[in-house]
Amino acid sequence: MSSGLFLDLLSKGYPNPSPWMSSISSSGNAQEITANLDFAVTFVRIFVLPSDHSIDSSQASVVVPSPFTFFKSIKRPDCRFGNQKCKNQLVVFFKIWLPNCITNSLELHLTRKQHIAIFTTASLPWMTGTAVNPLFRAVYLTKDEERKVTLVIPWLSLKDQQLVYPNKITFKSPTDHEAYVRQWVEERTGFRSGFNINFYPGKFSIDKRSILAVGDITEIIPDEEADIAVLEEPEHLTWYHHGRRWKTKFRLVIGVVHTNYLEYVKREKNEMQAFLLKQINSWVIHIYCHKVIRLSAATQNLQKSIICNIHGVNPKFLEIGMKKQEQLKNGNTAFTKGVYYIGKMVWSKGYRELLKLLSAHQKELADLQVDLYGNGEDHDEVEAAARKLELTVKVHPGCDHADPLFHDYKVFLNPSTTDVVCTTTAEALAMGKIVICANHPSNEFFKQFPNCHTYDDAKGFIKVTCMALDEEPVPLSDEHRHELSWEAATERFLKVAELNQASTSKLEKAPTKNFASLSLKLRRDFEDASAYVHNAASGIEAARRAFGAIPGSLQPDEEQCTELGLVPKGKRDSNRGSRH
Repeated sequence: MSSGLFLDLLSKGYPNPSPWMSSISSSGNAQEITANLDFAVTFVRIFVLPSDHSIDSSQASVVVPSPFTFFKSIKRPDCRFGNQKCKNQLVVFFKIWLPNCITNSLELHLTRKQHIAIFTTASLPWMTGTAVNPLFRAVYLTKDEERKVTLVIPWLSLKDQQLVYPNKITFKSPTDHEAYVRQWVEERTGFRSGFNINFYPGKFSIDKRSILAVGDITEIIPDEEADIAVLEEPEHLTWYHHGRRWKTKFRLVIGVVHTNYLEYVKREKNEMQAFLLKQINSWVIHIYCHKVIRLSAATQNLQKSIICNIHGVNPKFLEIGMKKQEQLKNGNTAFTKGVYYIGKMVWSKGYRELLKLLSAHQKELADLQVDLYGNGEDHDEVEAAARKLELTVKVHPGCDHADPLFHDYKVFLNPSTTDVVCTTTAEALAMGKIVICANHPSNEFFKQFPNCHTYDDAKGFIKVTCMALDEEPVPLSDEHRHELSWEAATERFLKVAELNQASTSKLEKAPTKNFASLSLKLRRDFEDASAYVHNAASGIEAARRAFGAIPGSLQPDEEQCTELGLVPKGKRDSNRGSRH
């Protein structure tokens, strides 16, 4: 039993009880009471209370032993709504029992712990933003012990792990994988966290370079625990979703848009595909999310979305920055190296723009030396292009940004405009470095920091680069350091998602105008129809493949079911049939 179900019931068009409850209490009109019987029946069916939940005879002249006995009795042939006894029972039910139940249910809803389930599209040891940031979000949402948090991450079978995870890291079981994730995050935060980790079956799409969910992943959270869902990359998680509707399963669904998919498609494919993707993204996010948070304005514009950077940095980077600041304060040299960039080594991550700028302005930047770090499918091409320059541009394998190798660099150069909010830029600022980046919506959050220098064109790039080489970084103030932290990021998330306010548990005021009520109903009907169409299409294998789904991803295969302890759909259906 969940009080969230009652709130969901009201949001779907059932009347707010307050106005008609007052009317009943004042008039006791049986006609008015029976008009609301459908609402009462639905309420009782959802809020299954103990059979001995009876009304005290001292409170009324008519005793109703229990709602179920009551509703059973009024179905008897000899009981009609014209019958005075039935009328009296209805009056008592609506005046005493139902108001008390509503009050108790709302109090329970207001006082119980929120359960936040964070679904994301990647997991460590893949060092990508959608693996790292949702993990830290789960840790810091749990830190104050005021809410229950479950992180739901993809489980890959061995052959996919070998394609995705670096340094030949693989896991024999979800238990081994969970242990790795917990150890990694505890080493960086310095404390143990009480969040749960659940796995959903996933498969790696080679052409999309992404992990896609398999089957209905809403089932990973039991119905009795379903409260708030956070979908990290909501479009990615719902493109091929087939199963329970997210808004039906969860009281509140919050989408967090991480990725500028449109920019990738425009660069790598064509405008028509970008247009179609834009419409599909808007469609599925509208169907499945109540709220949408965009990390920056670099993402596509979405209806009723909020722009807010709700990410922080690994606390290890802030510790490194404080040590560097102490060195400068003591008059020591804190930075002995020059300029570097770290990022996935694919052309779309800014390497093309950077090498183009360096190639066109080699004379003005003759003394510049740049080190590039990263792994990726374009590594060899980037290295070959760098060798053609007269400038010293060295290409190195990727490495953890917190590695001591990077501590002594003074300038972080990031020309990428495909990021939404670049994690490595935030990390460089936390370490006390000077950052050079494009004047672009993805970098808007970083402009508040004095060590962030932006440029609009090639001339500006040369100017800020030369300036950065000659100056020393400005020490981070306590306020700026806090802004980069996960504590501040969590505060921002709770605020924009309205999870730290009592208002999140309040019911929306029902429209009082007939026109407004009709308009709301039409919107709901359209949304329901859209959800039906998407669910129907996503259940057809041919349609799924036409839109890029991995073949055979409608349901987890036998290997995934065995690894995750899931019951294959065929067996579930046969079990249901045998019970009937």
